[in-house]
Amino acid sequence: MSKSKKAEFRPNEYVVYPAHGVGQIVNIEEQEIAGIELELFVISFEKDKMTLRVPTHKATEIGMRSLSSPDVINQAMKTLKGKAKVKRAMWSRRAQEYEQKINSGDLIAIAEVVRDLHRTDDQREQSYSERQLYEAALERLTREVAAVAGGDEVLAAKQVDDVLTARAA
Repeated sequence: MSKSKKAEFRPNEYVVYPAHGVGQIVNIEEQEIAGIELELFVISFEKDKMTLRVPTHKATEIGMRSLSSPDVINQAMKTLKGKAKVKRAMWSRRAQEYEQKINSGDLIAIAEVVRDLHRTDDQREQSYSERQLYEAALERLTREVAAVAGGDEVLAAKQVDDVLTARAA
């Protein structure tokens, strides 16, 4: 376990945890678990009212990363503007793929899910499971856009919505 991996993240820094989205490192603490001393990142997910403890030496291995750069945000917005690519596979298979993309923590992949599942008013209704996946992806995307831009989720949601409605026009 190299020390260089541990130094990547600092307290008060926002990070992306693949399965939960954007969280803030509130502390780095030592804890004894099963007789082994571990150094842990304590990550708070304010919106979900959840705290996660991640061993510092496992953080990069599990896919925890810093917030995306503005370039990646711009790429994600370009992805949203693209034409929806809906495969003709069975819904259960597509739903699995969407779920994997959302939990990958990759902002571009999450933007693809939002793009593919977005419905305009004149399109058919989404099924319950489609809507759940869409909302999960949209929330992840919006939270990261907001965190990169300085924290205003309402503004980030409007920015994403503007891109999606402009595409439909």
